[in-house]
Amino acid sequence: MTTSTGEPLAERLAAQLRRAGAAEVRFAGDLDELAALADAADVPLLVTGTDLVAHTAVLRHLATSPVGPTVALVLTDPPVPGQTAVREERGQVVDAGPLDALDGDATGVFGGALRVGVDDLPTLAAAARAAAVGARPVTAPLGPPGDVSPLPAAGQAGPDNPGAAVDRLVAGLAALGTLIFAQRVRLLVAHRVADAPGLVAAETAVTAVDEDRAELRLSVKEKDDFFSTYFVSTWSPYVVRLSARLRLTPTGVTAISVLFALAAAVLFGVGGRPALVGGAVLLYLGFVLDCVDGQLARYTRHFSAWGGWLDTMADRAKEYLVYAGLGFGVSHAGLGNGWALAIAAMTLQTVRHMTDTWYGVLHDEAARRPRTATGASGGIGDRLNAASTRVQADTGSVSYWLKRTVVFPIGERWALIALTVALFNPLVSLLAVLVWGVLAFAYTGALRTLRARWMWVPVLDTVDATLHRDDGPLARRLPALRPLGPLTLAVVAALGPALLLVVALLGDAPDGLRRAVPVALLVLLVAGLGAGAAHNGPLDWLVPAALRAAEYLFAIAVGVVGGVPGWLIFGYVFVLTVHHYDLTARLEKRQAAPPLHPATLGWDGRSVLLALAAIAGIAGIGLATLGAYLLVVFVVSVVLAWFVRPARSARAQVAPVGAGGAAPR
Repeated sequence: MTTSTGEPLAERLAAQLRRAGAAEVRFAGDLDELAALADAADVPLLVTGTDLVAHTAVLRHLATSPVGPTVALVLTDPPVPGQTAVREERGQVVDAGPLDALDGDATGVFGGALRVGVDDLPTLAAAARAAAVGARPVTAPLGPPGDVSPLPAAGQAGPDNPGAAVDRLVAGLAALGTLIFAQRVRLLVAHRVADAPGLVAAETAVTAVDEDRAELRLSVKEKDDFFSTYFVSTWSPYVVRLSARLRLTPTGVTAISVLFALAAAVLFGVGGRPALVGGAVLLYLGFVLDCVDGQLARYTRHFSAWGGWLDTMADRAKEYLVYAGLGFGVSHAGLGNGWALAIAAMTLQTVRHMTDTWYGVLHDEAARRPRTATGASGGIGDRLNAASTRVQADTGSVSYWLKRTVVFPIGERWALIALTVALFNPLVSLLAVLVWGVLAFAYTGALRTLRARWMWVPVLDTVDATLHRDDGPLARRLPALRPLGPLTLAVVAALGPALLLVVALLGDAPDGLRRAVPVALLVLLVAGLGAGAAHNGPLDWLVPAALRAAEYLFAIAVGVVGGVPGWLIFGYVFVLTVHHYDLTARLEKRQAAPPLHPATLGWDGRSVLLALAAIAGIAGIGLATLGAYLLVVFVVSVVLAWFVRPARSARAQVAPVGAGGAAPR
C-alpha cells in the first residue's frame, strides 16, 4: 500500500523503526528467513508486519518497554479474519489465537508488532518455522544466539493481508509458553490497515494527535493511587518537562528526592511548629520528585535495571529515614518512646511489602497458567476475584478509589505523615501510620489468603527458595520436617521471639531475661526445619514475610533484653530491611542473587550471633558490629553488581579477539 506521501507503507514503517532506535532494519521474505535471522541474533528483535500505521512513539515505547524482555503491541481494534486476538491478565498475554478459539475471553487484538528478548530468540525461531508450514509449534532446543537488529517481517501473507505471518508468529510464541507482556496504546494512535480507505483513516488519526504532548501525558501512570492522581500528577508533568530540558536523569531526580526526605526527617526530629510544617512541605515535595523520576524515565525512555533497582531501594530508605526522624522527634519532645514506634512502623511496613511482592508473583503465575490448572472455579475465592475485577474495571468510581486507598499505598502514607505532623506532632503521625497500616494489613491479608487458597498456585517452587527465604548454612543443614509445612514452621518460629519481646517490654527487669534468649533462639530455628520441604502449598508465598517477621522480632527482643538504645535497634533492623529489599528488588527486576549473598550469613546465622552476644551481655556491641558488617557487605555487593562486573564485561567485549594481537583464523 502507498501512503499519502507516495512512499510504500513498508518503507515508511522501516524509517520509523530507525527513528525508534533500531540500528538495522531488514525485510524477511518469509518466516523461514525470519527464523534464520532469529537464530543469528544476539540482541532483541523488533518484529512487525507491514500493515501497521502508528506514531513513531508507539514503536519506540515497544522497543524500550521495561516490563519484560518480550512485549507485544495490543490494540482494542476489533479483530479481522487472519489476525490474532489475545487474552491479557495483569499485563501479560496469557493466550493468543483466532477469536473463536478464545471462547469469548479476548481482551484485545495483536497489534502486528512485538519485541522479542534475547533469551526468547530460540523460541521465536521455532515458532516461525512451525508457523511457516502451518504446524503446531514445538519447543526448540536453546542454541547460541547470533547477530542482527530490529526488523519488520512481512511473511507469507500475500498482498491482501501483509500482517498475517506475524499474527501466526505471536500465536506460536504464546503456544510455546513464552512470557509475553502486553504494550497497550494510550493517547497515541496505532491501527492495522487492510485497504486504502483504512490507510487514509489511520493516517488522519495519527496526524490529529500531538505526539510530544501525548508522550508527556503518558509519562503519568494510567492507574495510580488517589493522592498521586489528584495531588501530584495534576502538575508533576510540568516538572518532568523542566527536568528533561535541564537534562536531569531519573537517577538524579531520585537523589534529589532522597535529600528532600532526609531534610524532612531532620526537621521532624528538631520539633517545633515551624520545623514540623516545613518538614511536611519538604516531604510532600520529596514525594512529588519520587513520582517525577519514574515519569521522567517514561518520558525520555531512559530505563535501566540499575535505575529501577535504585528507585525501589530509595523509596524504602526515604520512608524509613522519615520514621527515624519522627521517632527521634517523639523522644526528644518527651512524648514517649518514639524509637519503639518507629521500629514497629518499619517492621510492619517491611513485612507488608514482602507479602505484596510475593502475592504479586503468585498472581502473575496464576495468570500464566490455564484456568483449569489453578482450580479457579466456584467458591468464595472465585466470587472475590470477580468482585475485584469489577471494581478495578469501574475506574474512578467511589468503590474503585476506596479499594485503592484502603490498602495504604505510599502516596497515602506520605500524605498522612505530612498532614498529621504539620497539624499535630510526630507522636500522632507515627500512631496514625501504625493504626492504618495494621488495618490495611489485616484487610489485604484476609482477602489475599482466601483468593490464594482458591487459586492454589505455588510460586516459591518456581524460584530459588533458599535465596528468597534468606537461609544461612545452619538452616540449609537442618533436616526437613515435611508434615507441618514451611509456613507453619515459620509462623511457629516467630512466636518465640514475639513472646520474649512482649515479656521484656512488660517486665521491670528485661536484663534478667537473658537466659530466655537461647529458648527463643531454639524456637526461631524451628523455621529451618522447613527449608528442605517443598514450598508448594497455597499459602507458602507467605513464608518469606513470616521469616522476616521472625528475624526482626528476635533482633528487637535481643535489643530490649540487652538494654540497647532504641536508635541502635532501629539502625540494625533498618540494615536488615535494606538487605531484604535488595533480594525482592532483584526478584522484581529479574536480577541474579547479590554477589556476596553467602556472606550475609542468613537469618539463622545472624540470629545465632545476636543470641551469643546477648548471653555474653554485649547485645549492644553485637547489634552494632553485625549491623556495620552487613552494611559493608551490602555496599560492596552493590558496587560489584552494578559497577565492577558490568565494567569488566564491557572491557571483555571490546578486547582483542586473537591471542597476542594476532587475528583469529
